[in-house]
Amino acid sequence: MIPFDGPLLRRFWRIAGPYWFSDGRRGALGLLALLVALLFGQALFAVLLNAQTGEFTSALAAHDEARFWASIRQCLVLLVVAVPTHAFYYYVRDTLGLRWRRWLTRDYLSAYLSNGMYYRLNASAEIDNPDQRIAEDIGTFTQKSLQFLLVLTGAVLQLAAFSGVLWAISRELVLFLIVYAVVGTTVTVRLFGRVLVGLNFNQLRREADFRFSLVRIREHAEAIAFYAGEARESRQVNQHFDAAYRNASRLIGAQLRLNLFQYAYSFMTIVLPSAIIAGRVMSGELEVGRAIQAAGAFAAILAALAVIVDNFESFSKFAAGIDRLDSFAGFMDGKHDATSDERIEFVEDSRICIDGLTLWTPNRERTLICDLSLSIDPGQSLMIVGASGCGKSSLLRAIAGLWRSGHGRIGRPASGDMLFLPQRPYMLLGSLRSQLLYPRQDQAIPDAELLAVLEQVNLPDLVARFGGLDAAQDWAKVLSVGEQQRVAFARVLLAAPRYAVLDEASSALDVANEDRLYTLLAATGITLVSVAHRASIRHFHRQVLDFRSDGSWALHGAGSVRRRTDAPQAAS
Repeated sequence: MIPFDGPLLRRFWRIAGPYWFSDGRRGALGLLALLVALLFGQALFAVLLNAQTGEFTSALAAHDEARFWASIRQCLVLLVVAVPTHAFYYYVRDTLGLRWRRWLTRDYLSAYLSNGMYYRLNASAEIDNPDQRIAEDIGTFTQKSLQFLLVLTGAVLQLAAFSGVLWAISRELVLFLIVYAVVGTTVTVRLFGRVLVGLNFNQLRREADFRFSLVRIREHAEAIAFYAGEARESRQVNQHFDAAYRNASRLIGAQLRLNLFQYAYSFMTIVLPSAIIAGRVMSGELEVGRAIQAAGAFAAILAALAVIVDNFESFSKFAAGIDRLDSFAGFMDGKHDATSDERIEFVEDSRICIDGLTLWTPNRERTLICDLSLSIDPGQSLMIVGASGCGKSSLLRAIAGLWRSGHGRIGRPASGDMLFLPQRPYMLLGSLRSQLLYPRQDQAIPDAELLAVLEQVNLPDLVARFGGLDAAQDWAKVLSVGEQQRVAFARVLLAAPRYAVLDEASSALDVANEDRLYTLLAATGITLVSVAHRASIRHFHRQVLDFRSDGSWALHGAGSVRRRTDAPQAAS
């Protein structure tokens, strides 16, 4: 892999292209056109200033005072226009980059938070650190894309502007430049390309893994403290840092070799132009100022031709970032599913209806559930039981559309008619009011009703403890797990869905509180689908689904076996 080969350019366009055809393309293209115009102005000013540099140098050599000061005045006039042009160029470039980042971030976030993609990414080892790719890699991509696009455009303009100047002074220098630039670029790309891109790609990943390990310590601080697991966590964090350190050491070594070549390559440009035209200056054929002008033009053209050599380290980092974003986008577009021959079919229904459902573990190592068929009609609440690891929670994930490893058909009501309660409730950052209304924040529910529901779920003092319904806290830290589970039940009572799917949602509650909450739900007419180990809540359900460790199942109603199927251990 080398910077800007064909496949990399195609990956780049897959990421960059959609923005330039979006609804905001007119403003973006206008800013891009303005940038090119400013870049053209910079190239023009560079040529004019280079000419004046040669002019006042020749005036000094000829002791021509009037000519010297006339040239200085011309330089000052050019600077008055050139300075704001230069500054405004960077302002427009950064503004366009920021707008592009906003659009691309929203596009990636939309895909990331759609269809449970964030959930599947979290369970996949294929894409590491999606948070870094959205928060950092997108910003780097837009910034570097514009930077390199404009560097290359500027190089072309600079090449066009100075070629005529240098050709008029010394054709030998022009021919030498072409050969020198081609050789330098070829050597750089061939010797350093693949190594630097690979090392930069790995460095991004290693740094993200190190940072993520630190974030996990902060998120799970209490559990680590209870287990006294500091030594284990320290070893793990240090392993991630050591991996980043080793890769960075290799990267520094590769950059050292590149820097040695770049410095030698640049140093020769100081000596060679003067050596080539020295004879013509000494013979009087060329003025000293024209020699200075030729040297300036030579440097400008060489910089244009050697843009890859001079920016190779940055190019390689940029190429690594393109690979990360493209693989991320490919996963979210579903390309990772291209080899899947069987998938669960989901359809909308007025009830929960499962037909011929077989669930596997993600890599099909084991069959969890085989050929399950049942319907959960309104009012026909279902309790799911079985040994740990037999697939109870996996079935709930499949009903939610999160688990897709298997085949069969699942009919389910619209998302607004179902509410899922995991064992560990999600506590968002925000007010107590937002906790109670989550995820349906648009509900307009009077404070009195919110307070009444808190009373019903046995949290009557919560508002007083934290200073009102609009008090903001880190609720996952200030509430116990049992209190969080009661808040989750309050959400169900307020949302009043047709179906509530509970995955051991009362596991942290005592029997009295659990019975109280299930009684409240049953009184509302909400149909319950519960995974639980306690027999104390069985009487709140009409049906019991019993899973076996071999993938078989039995469906009971009113204490009698209604249907049973047996299955082999592994999928065929």
